[in-house]
Amino acid sequence: QVQLVESGGGLVQAGGSLRLSCAASGRTFSMYAMGWFRQAPGKEREFVAAISGNSREIFYADSVKGRFTISRDNVKRIMYLQMNSLKPEDTAVYYCAADQGVSRYYTRTNEYAYWGQGTQVTVSS
Repeated sequence: QVQLVESGGGLVQAGGSLRLSCAASGRTFSMYAMGWFRQAPGKEREFVAAISGNSREIFYADSVKGRFTISRDNVKRIMYLQMNSLKPEDTAVYYCAADQGVSRYYTRTNEYAYWGQGTQVTVSS
């Protein structure tokens, strides 16, 4: 069982930066692949970025590639999403997710068993 808690969301102007954190419970954090998803009002939840348990496999959605960076600290049991050059279209509730995967990552919502409650990111123009 893994419990996830996101933090770091907020209001930022276009071009600005935010860093999201996802804190996980449990002693086997390094065994879990992790991902970030987002959901804007009236839209489906979409994939943002994913990282394997050992951090060797990383994948980004085309819409955030070059602007967002996913990382994790397995000692602290925290995953991060550094978001730079933010755009109004990045506005959404951001969710972190986890499922077992030391050396792999997942990009679909149905591949993740555990989810956080979400944190709001609003980018003003």
